[in-house]
Amino acid sequence: MKVLVTGVTGQLGFDVMRVLRGRGANAVGATRSEMPLNDPARARAFVSETRPDAVIHCGAYTAVDRAEDEQSLCHTINGTATGEIAAACEEIGAKLIYISTDYVFPGTGESFYETDDETGPCNIYGASKLAGERSLRSVMKSGRFFIVRTSWVFGAHGKNFIRTILGLARTRDALTVVDDQIGSPTYTADLAELLADMAESGRYGVYHATNEGVCSWAELAAEAIRLCGLRTKVTPVSSDMYPTKAVRPKNSRLSKASLDRGGFRRLPEWKDAVRRYLLELETAGE
Repeated sequence: MKVLVTGVTGQLGFDVMRVLRGRGANAVGATRSEMPLNDPARARAFVSETRPDAVIHCGAYTAVDRAEDEQSLCHTINGTATGEIAAACEEIGAKLIYISTDYVFPGTGESFYETDDETGPCNIYGASKLAGERSLRSVMKSGRFFIVRTSWVFGAHGKNFIRTILGLARTRDALTVVDDQIGSPTYTADLAELLADMAESGRYGVYHATNEGVCSWAELAAEAIRLCGLRTKVTPVSSDMYPTKAVRPKNSRLSKASLDRGGFRRLPEWKDAVRRYLLELETAGE
């Protein structure tokens, strides 16, 4: 099976390529220069010329705060380009796996969002990812697509919250971290395995995929610091203490019942994922 992976220089795309090659798949990684998502027509042409059996679309505009000032570019990359990639997949009969986000929901309340719950993004980034979902739905009449919403992603190949926190913890005795935003961390190495399973299947649909369990950002920070044997104190604070240009959802809980229905294995518990991630960094000499 020939699989085209977009966003291969990012955390998730890097791990997806690693998993696919480990399984013996013919994995083709698309860089920004080869497949520029800010030029949707060129992105579509690249898919048409490559003619994969499946596309795992990890590439995206992910600068959440900057998106508030670069709305057009964000929507072009996450919305319009996704629609063009989907159109190319439909034409050549390829499957499409689109990586979306918990940000498509309002982020209110305390219940776990189901895949069919009403959407309502609270920022431009979320709106652009929802536009991508709608674009692919509108053109892929065959239904040969997966929409996989995830959250709080971290991996060994790139910047993320855990890396930032540990960098600060090594130079400070105390940190303040928000504790009123609740969600589930997602280790790209675990998510990549699921995406590879999906590419090999025909169980299309909308899925939510994160590591199991929920926590606050403060709890995630404290666990990473503890596992590293550091003594930095983490003081929980409200989001009001750290105002950002883009509104962040308070509730990022995603129900994984969709994985059960689809016959896919749930990802491991988040604390175990953090432990394995830190071991991966240590093995790499970081």
